[in-house]
Amino acid sequence: LTYTMTRKSSSSSSWLQVASIALLLFISHTTTPCMASSTHVREVGRPASSSFSRSSLLRKQRQDFLSTFPRGGATRPQTAAVAVAPPPSSSSKKVKVKGDGTASIPSEVFNLVKIIVGSGVLGLSSGIAAFGDNPGALVPACALILVTGSFGAYSFNLIGRICSLTGSKSYKEAWTKSVGESSNWFPTVCVFMVTFFSSIGYSMILTDTLKLLLKSSGILVERSTVLLTTTVCLLLPLCLLKNLGSLAPFSLLGIVGMGYTCIAMAIRYFDQTYALPSSSSSSGAVTAGQFLETLSEGYQPQFGVKGASSIWSINSFIYLCMLSTAYMAHFNAPKLYVELYNNTLPRFQKMVYFSFGFSILIFCAMASFGFLTFGASAKGLILNNYSTKDTLMYLSRVAVAASVLFSYPLNFVGIRDSVLELGNIPLAKRTNTYLNMMTVGLLTIVTALALVITDLKFLLSMIGSTWGNILIYMIPSFMFIQLSKKLPETKDTVQVTAWFTAVVGVIMTVIGTSMTLTSS
Repeated sequence: LTYTMTRKSSSSSSWLQVASIALLLFISHTTTPCMASSTHVREVGRPASSSFSRSSLLRKQRQDFLSTFPRGGATRPQTAAVAVAPPPSSSSKKVKVKGDGTASIPSEVFNLVKIIVGSGVLGLSSGIAAFGDNPGALVPACALILVTGSFGAYSFNLIGRICSLTGSKSYKEAWTKSVGESSNWFPTVCVFMVTFFSSIGYSMILTDTLKLLLKSSGILVERSTVLLTTTVCLLLPLCLLKNLGSLAPFSLLGIVGMGYTCIAMAIRYFDQTYALPSSSSSSGAVTAGQFLETLSEGYQPQFGVKGASSIWSINSFIYLCMLSTAYMAHFNAPKLYVELYNNTLPRFQKMVYFSFGFSILIFCAMASFGFLTFGASAKGLILNNYSTKDTLMYLSRVAVAASVLFSYPLNFVGIRDSVLELGNIPLAKRTNTYLNMMTVGLLTIVTALALVITDLKFLLSMIGSTWGNILIYMIPSFMFIQLSKKLPETKDTVQVTAWFTAVVGVIMTVIGTSMTLTSS
């Protein structure tokens, strides 16, 4: 109507035409979507074609109407209507999202890397030193990190596949639905053994680290004194906490501390501050690393001739078992699978591959820098090799000590809960007094063993040769093999790979355990 009135007026009223066009465009663009939306809502019960025909008709009429407006005094030609996709009808299905998890793949990758890259990586340099003393030994050593990491990723994915087939949400439930209910106590035993020996290792790492920190400040204290004082004053109050939620943010210190330690080790290798004496080609003067003289004889770098070929030594199984300890994170597979948003197997596998890939790179870097710096003298805790006068490594010890301290109660609660479950202790009996007494008793046993065991390399190798190989290679394969008997659709090439992985685990357990005991 406004346009008609404008046409009947004088031709000089172009400003009125412009205002009319602007008003029409504003009204059409603000009302038509609402009309189409309301029409679609009102006609939920009608087929999609009815809603589409009405909305498309409105759009076509609007386009035809606007095409009649003059442009530069000439009549605008008619244009073909643009095809518009129909709005979704009520009968169309939404994209199905599997599971109730909300965690994204990047957040899951971060959590899994944080779990894998723990204190066990600090002993890998000593594992290489168990069979080689030449930088050439790093080539097969890094290759083994890649191979064992690939096996670890495969078995981790296998647990996710079992959870997908059975709908399991925990390790124990996955065992029950694949193997049977009569033996579902076995996963609980595995949790107890892993957390128990891990707590011993944490106590040893924390004691050695704090002892060196005190030595850096000029305070010389016996190892037993540091261990007992740390247990009574720090570990016991933390383990007596009933709510560990306040300690969760401190778990971030683990990956931050390991990242800083890796960078610090790289700096100390490249700046040659721990290098052995060498003669300068220009002046002929003999120079040594800045901190070399501050190290005792057993901690100074030592290199020989056992290079890449030394990998065929039987002692390499000690290193393999230590790698099993480092990759031991498979109890967390069901939890991560359930928490993943749209937890389809391809998405879960993508998360696992990224996580283990990053972990492999970190393992290779830290093991290489430690071994290239100290060679055959690399200790079970590589931080023990570095000088107490080294400020860069002093900060690294602080970061690692804080990480282990706040992670300790999160690991210790696994021991206590496993004992309660294996003992079938009823909830009514689990009073605060009962839990406190159990905490004191279990922590006493852990501390006593940490006093007796002083070689961290032996402990890491023993854990890996037994429970590490069982958890990574044997249990996931055994569960899948048993599940394939109940679900015929699982009988494919994966079952053959599962059998092969289980056999590898048995061989590594037998040889690795015997070599660890012999070397001790």
